[in-house]
Amino acid sequence: MFSISALLISIGAITALTVVLAIILVVADAFIADYGECKVTVNGKKELTIKGGRTLLSSLMEEEIFIPSACGGRGSCGLCKVKVDSGAGQYLPTELPWISPEEKAENVRLSCQVKVKQDMSIRIPEELFSVKQYKTKVDSIRDLTHDIKEVRFRLPDSQTIDYKAGQFVQILTPEYKLSDEQVFRAYSMSSVPSEKNIIELEIRLVPEGICTTWVHQYLKEGDEVTINGPYGDFFLRDTDRDIICIAGGSGNAPIKSILLDMAEKGNNRKVSYFYGAQAIKDLVLPDEMAAISERLPNYRYIPVLSNPDPDDEWDGETGWVTDAVARHMDGGDNVEAYLCGSPGMIDACIKVLTEQGVPEELIFYDKFA
Repeated sequence: MFSISALLISIGAITALTVVLAIILVVADAFIADYGECKVTVNGKKELTIKGGRTLLSSLMEEEIFIPSACGGRGSCGLCKVKVDSGAGQYLPTELPWISPEEKAENVRLSCQVKVKQDMSIRIPEELFSVKQYKTKVDSIRDLTHDIKEVRFRLPDSQTIDYKAGQFVQILTPEYKLSDEQVFRAYSMSSVPSEKNIIELEIRLVPEGICTTWVHQYLKEGDEVTINGPYGDFFLRDTDRDIICIAGGSGNAPIKSILLDMAEKGNNRKVSYFYGAQAIKDLVLPDEMAAISERLPNYRYIPVLSNPDPDDEWDGETGWVTDAVARHMDGGDNVEAYLCGSPGMIDACIKVLTEQGVPEELIFYDKFA
């Protein structure tokens, strides 16, 4: 009869052996396997010849086909989805948390996790063919709050970018102290689409965040930065419904872009913008966002503080932003909503909006992972 200690030793030995074998397979796949040249057919009409062994995401990027990826290809954002009709192999455990049963039935894969090892056939949205990469220069940097910076990037004189207010771009973070490789990160644009040679972002500092730390501590005016885009389906729908916008932190960026675009175009739909922050020091451009009412006659700006500082002398809305939304709403039959912020905030807002009668299919959102 085996003792408990002997059993534990056996289990430990098997586990160690499994780990070693897994490492050997990874190393062999990375350095020994030679998959040669593979053909990747895109949407049944565009054929690419790609050196095998790399991820589908990076391989497509080399061919100037840019798939959105907010996490830089680490499998932690779920944005880089493509449909793979053949040649991808079995699903990896790193993909499955991001793939719904419906998507799995349609062969949707995470392109950052799928390696090109044989000929493949894939399908991607046609609009991604219009995504371009730009070599920009930092035009200006300014502090919006103690932890959010506005950065304006200028395109070369001969280039312009066409996008819808609310969409996002990816910026390339170079190798530096926190990262031994270049990585892309995604940020919503706060600029107005009519400024075709300017890309403006609002970037909040995340402790130990690779890109946000680089922006806040290393990036300088005049630096050259690679950007690609535009991406995303977060933009104002062409209807006559009343609009409710809800944001927190740097989620102000796409809402600002949408509101300023509406003002430029003379769009007089009724808009209520609820912005949640902890204290006055956390409000992003409160005077500028309030002043939009001078250009949009049916607009109201409602900042909400969850925990004002003692010296804030705040007489506005307090508590959770969702509570303020519920207090100000009078039913949701003729309403569509645009939300931008953390996943927790978005989920709470969807709950209160649906309780007020807003159909879930009319609630559009951009979650920060």
